[in-house]
Amino acid sequence: MPDTAAGRPPRGVIAVAGEALVDIVPVTAQREAQADRASTQQYWEFAPGGSPANVAVGLSRLDVPARMLARLADDLLGRRLRAHLADNGVDLSRSVEADEASSLAIVELAADGQASYDFRIAGTADWQWTDDELDGALDDGPAGPVLAVHSGSLALTTAPGHEALRELLASAVDTATVSYDPNFRPLLMGTPEEVLPGVHELLGVADVVKVSEEDLGWLHPGREPGDVVGEWLELGPAVVVVTLGAEGVLAGTSSGLHLVLPGRTVDVVDTVGAGDSFTAALLAGLHRRGLLGATARDDLYRIDRPTLEAVLTEAVAASAITCSRHGANPPTRAELDAAV
Repeated sequence: MPDTAAGRPPRGVIAVAGEALVDIVPVTAQREAQADRASTQQYWEFAPGGSPANVAVGLSRLDVPARMLARLADDLLGRRLRAHLADNGVDLSRSVEADEASSLAIVELAADGQASYDFRIAGTADWQWTDDELDGALDDGPAGPVLAVHSGSLALTTAPGHEALRELLASAVDTATVSYDPNFRPLLMGTPEEVLPGVHELLGVADVVKVSEEDLGWLHPGREPGDVVGEWLELGPAVVVVTLGAEGVLAGTSSGLHLVLPGRTVDVVDTVGAGDSFTAALLAGLHRRGLLGATARDDLYRIDRPTLEAVLTEAVAASAITCSRHGANPPTRAELDAAV
């Protein structure tokens, strides 16, 4: 397998398509009640979020050029989202300034830090894509060609713009690696029976698939993750990865590799953005090793065990770092290198 991690990284960009929304996250703070007594108080924090946007930020922090294809509202929240992405080095030259309002996700945290979500997205900016807005979105730029296109979550299932994004992924196959994270949101996506045909359609164009055990449990209740991985690989991907939370990760490849890696023990603050940090590190690891892009597809489909294990080890570490701090706060390359 090619490995450019120690030398000059391959030239090229990873484009990420989908939502950039605002997370409303609960925060508990110690407040001074009296001179001799403290109390706790919970309040809400507005934070940049959206699974695709988190992946773009994660890639950029890992020194991988990232292009965000988003519809960003021209309102207070949209301008803050734009500033957050730009401040993290994400290329916004192909994003759209939208007339609609910004989307909101309301986060609830369980006692163990696990996050669940409610949404306010009716008629908001993220879902109104047209074919014209995506014309030229994958053209070469100053940082080089688009080597990979990643998408997932609500952007690929929410009308009316989901069809335009699905067509973008299908059109990218000839020139780029296609990455897909279903990241199901059952409140908004319908029943598993309604969602499954669309998942199979995307598996038919994807090269790299990351899915959580929780997602698989919703889509295929009662099935073992390893069995689903084998079934999904038959539909076309080179690599399918299932994150298992604190238990680690399992993965399979089209060439017949099967890996299980343990998780990392950390003091969990919350799990917001942890899966997105995993995806960013997974793609960054493949990027550094020259395994992204249509011309590298054969190498990706023949990825060997040591290479895949190294990439997954980095992705697990990135996810653990994010769990150890508040919100969707992915690691930098220096932080990840220090943790691996």
